[in-house]
Amino acid sequence: MAAFIAACLWVIAAWLLSVILSAKQSWPAAYALIAAGVPILIWLGLSAGWGAAAVGFIVGCLVLRWPVIYAGHWIRRRLRRD
Repeated sequence: MAAFIAACLWVIAAWLLSVILSAKQSWPAAYALIAAGVPILIWLGLSAGWGAAAVGFIVGCLVLRWPVIYAGHWIRRRLRRD
């Protein structure tokens, strides 16, 4: 239950940061949210099951859509080049 509450607080913090910060400040905040979100996802997976962690991962990808889009572009470029 505590892992679920931590995941919900992570989503609220991400929303607050998106409202408060400017475009230049949003990338460092995204890196910090990713660094905080990975241990929360692992904790959620260990305590509530990996299905809950998968749902949390999808929610995290929806919240942090631009880092996910840029990561997809980067992976696609790397695969085309090789």
